[in-house]
Amino acid sequence: MDLGAIVAIDVHTHAEVGRGGHTSLSSQLLAASEAYFKAHGHRQPTVDEMAAYYRERRMAAVVFTVDAEHATGHAPIPNEEVAASCAAHPDVLIPFASIDPHRGRAAAIEARRLVREHGVRGFKFHPSLQGFSPDDRMAYPLYEAIEELGVPALFHTGQTGIGAGVPGGGGIRLRYSNPMLVDDVAVDFPDLRIILAHPSFPWQDEALAVATHKPYVYIDLSGWSPKYFPPLLVRYANTLLRDKVLFGSDYPVLTPDRWLADFEKLDIKPDVRPKILKDNAARLLGLTVDKETPA
Repeated sequence: MDLGAIVAIDVHTHAEVGRGGHTSLSSQLLAASEAYFKAHGHRQPTVDEMAAYYRERRMAAVVFTVDAEHATGHAPIPNEEVAASCAAHPDVLIPFASIDPHRGRAAAIEARRLVREHGVRGFKFHPSLQGFSPDDRMAYPLYEAIEELGVPALFHTGQTGIGAGVPGGGGIRLRYSNPMLVDDVAVDFPDLRIILAHPSFPWQDEALAVATHKPYVYIDLSGWSPKYFPPLLVRYANTLLRDKVLFGSDYPVLTPDRWLADFEKLDIKPDVRPKILKDNAARLLGLTVDKETPA
């Protein structure tokens, strides 16, 4: 990947459809997500189409799906397929994987295999969708493997559009996505690089506290248009967390075009903008020579 040719790194995009047309979520949950984001009729691009989309914009993108089969009964898009599709576009795509933590020690074995044999560069968790609390010891063998592998773990935090408006929220429990539950993970795995995904409504203050207190906890800004960011999040991004905040869109339900247009109007210091858009993610993902630990 030629970092000099890339203007931004989007650390949060979803592979919603596999090669054979299999979707990442059930039709009911996908429809709820589309309604929540007012993205009715949006296309579900293939990974190849995502590569073309980001290449046209001179951006790189982290791509993942979510394995929530235990909680939902819906089979995931295979991690190997996502990784292979990304490997065909190494100039713009960075593969993450998702493993259901209910698999226990088998999940840890799988994580090591995916990194060593398939080039996976990180792992995505969605506690509410996957039906587990991040501090559940069931998931600890998997965290231990990810920490040893030296790749990041990205956790959905805050409210989710998945299941919104469905009776009972589609069985999705929001409390599992409180970032304070990830604080325990950061304590018990002090060398694990953690990304708290999204402005963490209604727990934004908690997310800022964890990211400020724990040196290897980052925040991505996906899932919200920047014009809706809480003022305190903007203030921390400009100051205390200037080296630990990351651009993410939530593509395809929220496009980088929309996100960047609104980010341009946000009161972000000129020297902080390139950090958020590219430099912080490049360092975290090991795409630069500089691996300096953030203050």
